[in-house]
Amino acid sequence: MHWNHNIAFHPLILAQVPRGCEHALDVGCGDGLLARKLSETSQRVTGVDVSAEMIAEARAAGGAPAYLQADFMTGDLPERSYDFVCTVATLHHLPFAPALTKMAGLLRPGGRLVVIGLGRNATPGDWVIDAGSVIKHQIVSRMYGGAVQTAPTAEPTMTWSQVRRQALTLLPGARWRRHLLWRYSLVWTKP
Repeated sequence: MHWNHNIAFHPLILAQVPRGCEHALDVGCGDGLLARKLSETSQRVTGVDVSAEMIAEARAAGGAPAYLQADFMTGDLPERSYDFVCTVATLHHLPFAPALTKMAGLLRPGGRLVVIGLGRNATPGDWVIDAGSVIKHQIVSRMYGGAVQTAPTAEPTMTWSQVRRQALTLLPGARWRRHLLWRYSLVWTKP
């Protein structure tokens, strides 16, 4: 099995799946690895990705999830239908506020949203945290034989503080945390 910075956060995501989860959604599911893991704790899992190649790879891997090749922002996903929505390194590919608002709208009351995302450095403190990320990357990638990235990538345009401020404004009560390996986590439970 391959490893990369996104896979490193799968345990954090899986720990947030609500008990008795009936339907989970993985936004930007890529090769479907996380969606397959979610199928162990959720009755139904849907993975959505804009890339036809990634969806083909996810389907070829098999497993229980249903995969939808679509643009998340325009795709036909039923509102208030999911107990759990997650996304890993995808939000910075989308218009931030509309995408986060749509993810929140897809949740049933009591449902949980988990975002693992990226930000852009803007302060000396950001660069200090990056130094820690470099060290952790060196250690962890040696343990796994290097990092393998298969999904399309893009540089984030929003700074870490812009992401935090806007996310906490859009989702009052959310928990936002910056992590090593160039990621943040956002966890929110819909009232």
